[in-house]
Amino acid sequence: MGRFPAKSDYEDMRNARISENQARLASLGLQKTISELRSITTPVKSPRRKCMKVDYSSLPLRRSSRLKKVNPSSSDGSISVDRSLRFSSDSDTEFPNGDISEKNEKRPANSPLVDWRLCRSTELSSERRCMSKGRGSVYDPVFGICCHFCRQKKLCGEEDCMRCNDLDVDQPCLGKTDCSVCHSSNGVLCRACLKVRYGEEMEEVRNNKQWKCPHCIEEEGSKPYWICNSSFCLKKRKMVPTGIAIYRAREMGYESVAHLLMDELLRADQR
Repeated sequence: MGRFPAKSDYEDMRNARISENQARLASLGLQKTISELRSITTPVKSPRRKCMKVDYSSLPLRRSSRLKKVNPSSSDGSISVDRSLRFSSDSDTEFPNGDISEKNEKRPANSPLVDWRLCRSTELSSERRCMSKGRGSVYDPVFGICCHFCRQKKLCGEEDCMRCNDLDVDQPCLGKTDCSVCHSSNGVLCRACLKVRYGEEMEEVRNNKQWKCPHCIEEEGSKPYWICNSSFCLKKRKMVPTGIAIYRAREMGYESVAHLLMDELLRADQR
């Protein structure tokens, strides 16, 4: 069996240095053990609280006055439910100018009824008039009418539009279309979207009292493959929205995006 080699001079020097360091630490009073240091640094854990189960079935439900619809000024605590003008049970609505208008009357889509309670903070100023005839340039959440395609709720830029210039809610917006059949928001298109997406001019549509939106034309079947190409309607058909397709349509010789889609659907059906 082999013997362990004798200690080298390096090990002797190392052991001497360790002894010297220990003596120095002892002289400085730093000979605390690891357990003592851990006892100082370890935080004391607070005792866990026992969970107390509360029987909520025996307690009354808490509701705010807004949800209760309770009038605090009323002596009998009567309930007053806030409803919009469209869902109010009253048959008439009084406007600030003193006129009484039937809420149930069929109004054109480009002349919707305005909730005057939302107009209290709106300044009725002629400076709000926009100068762009395309899609308008002034966003107005109260008086603006949303376009079905671009979904921009802006005031139109037509020079003779009394609704957008003078904020006369009894007048239709001349910069938005209205379907003669459905009178719904599906037939509301601004001048730019009407031209780019469907190839029609606003003046021609305005003079045509029998104008129909693409939805109604599709339902009656008078113009095959003529569909609404808004992103909403294309997604319902499980079709990919076209995006900015007017440049591709014009390069291919089509009048609008709707004409391009009509031709593509026709060719797909003939395959």
